[in-house]
Amino acid sequence: MKKHNFSAGPSILPREVFEKAAQAVLDFNGSGLSILEISHRSKDFVAVMEEARTLALELLGLTGKGYQALFLSGGASMEFVRVPYNLMTHLGKAAYLDTGTWAAGAIKEAKNFGETVIAASSKADNYTYIPKEYTIPADAGYFHCTSNNTIFGTQMHEFPETGVPVVCDMSSDIFSRALDFSKFSLIYAGAQKNMGPAGTTLIVVKEDILGKTGRVIPAILDYRQHIEKESMYNTPSVFAVYTSYLTLQWLKENGGIAEIEKRNTAKAELLYSEIDRNPLFTGTARAEDRSKMNATFLLEDESHTEKFDKLWKAAGISGLNGHRSVGGYRASMYNAMPLESVQVLVEVMKELEQSV
Repeated sequence: MKKHNFSAGPSILPREVFEKAAQAVLDFNGSGLSILEISHRSKDFVAVMEEARTLALELLGLTGKGYQALFLSGGASMEFVRVPYNLMTHLGKAAYLDTGTWAAGAIKEAKNFGETVIAASSKADNYTYIPKEYTIPADAGYFHCTSNNTIFGTQMHEFPETGVPVVCDMSSDIFSRALDFSKFSLIYAGAQKNMGPAGTTLIVVKEDILGKTGRVIPAILDYRQHIEKESMYNTPSVFAVYTSYLTLQWLKENGGIAEIEKRNTAKAELLYSEIDRNPLFTGTARAEDRSKMNATFLLEDESHTEKFDKLWKAAGISGLNGHRSVGGYRASMYNAMPLESVQVLVEVMKELEQSV
């Protein structure tokens, strides 16, 4: 039976990417060696790294605009530390928008480096919305936000106009929609949602914001060191970078970000329409802030839980349970999720309605 993978991550990737990556595990580029055993200094992999970094900038529309793309290790959690280390001046401060668990994690780490101002927070309402009216201090070293919140199913649809550098954690919606990415001075994203397997993180940074902190930064945490060494300062996660490269190729071949946004919008509209129509379900995020990547919803009557769970599992649906901290259900619809899978889920929801 075909599986419909709604997991929040590590998550679905295009079938052709899996096939090419699987072949590379057996034999990479006809070398007789696996991608898992080649040297990261080999000519073939150096080319992959260079092409992946170039392609990331191309897809984001940032080629020739003073940005560098890096593939580093440690996940977004490492960037919670690396960002303030590289951008918060000694005795300076930064502003953060608190919209969920991962934003709160970034705030916690930033407090170790200097004054961390919370510009706004939706924590008191269980992160069910994105704050709209807030002030970013003009003397902040940077403003940090999280564009999409996987646990609570909210997404920023607008970003503030400010004179300070904007840093954005785009781990769960990178490459999913068209934005003016030049408005961001630094973007980071764990690969395991829209780009590849867990194990590498994409960082896109405007070079001219670096080197101004007055801090001594350990080399492994210094973006400038990684730029100088072209993401090869230490051994990269070869397989994760390679699979991310294949996914970026797939995205380009399928029309780029503008085309994938159309598909993502169609999937989200289909599911949210059923959540709103079906009296057995209710969405948890405010309608204006709903995420196109992660739709979170509940059963109005929890006595239907056992029956609903049996129905969606029998339909080949996987990974629909909500995050352990909030419960309910979460349908993650990343770039590689076909509309067909969302249609299957909607039919299951309708079937439950007809059976009770």
